Amino acid sequence: MALTNFGFIVQGDGFDPTKHVHVMETPTFKMTTIGVGRTDQGPEAAQRLVADGAQLLELCGAFGPVWTARVIEAIDDAVPVGSVGYGPEAIDRVHAIFA
Repeated sequence: MALTNFGFIVQGDGFDPTKHVHVMETPTFKMTTIGVGRTDQGPEAAQRLVADGAQLLELCGAFGPVWTARVIEAIDDAVPVGSVGYGPEAIDRVHAIFA
């Protein structure tokens, strides 16, 4: 089976998951991004993506392992879920952004 429907959830200040939805589509591939203002909105956004046929979900780094696990639980492990991570070479610069 080919990947034809991909979902990405990003957390950012002021995002509203009912408004901040972006779909990029070709004849053979669809990517839907949902912006959430808080990580606790991620599970519901993931459920929406899966209901829309997403075969694979990726979460931005803000979700971390705890909220990634909650998303997996919320979708009953229906599709693979990955999360963005940063290697040791980036940790100091990432910390500076959020300090």
